[in-house]
Amino acid sequence: QVQLVESGGGLVQPGGSLRLSCVGSGSIASIGAFGWYRDAPGKARELIASMTRSDMTYYHDSVKGRFTISIDDDTNTLFLQMNSLKPEDTAVYMCGPGGGQGTQVTVSS
Repeated sequence: QVQLVESGGGLVQPGGSLRLSCVGSGSIASIGAFGWYRDAPGKARELIASMTRSDMTYYHDSVKGRFTISIDDDTNTLFLQMNSLKPEDTAVYMCGPGGGQGTQVTVSS
């Protein structure tokens, strides 16, 4: 089973941008659907974005128009482009299926 490792998090000011990456330990070509999740303090884990091989996408209402999910099979990488970040986006972000410990995103001035 391919394992995915997240990276790209950090501290960013409100209104800023980050691009998260999720690199597979092997080929991800056989995986039919991917998702990004987040764990925020005091909140249940939520699915914020997903996509399928047929290019069907889903975005949580709170990130629509600001986040974009994409896949690069050449590099076995899943991306999450996050723009116009808000303090409420602060969370640990994880990818799936087969993601790891996640990457911390903190939005603060």
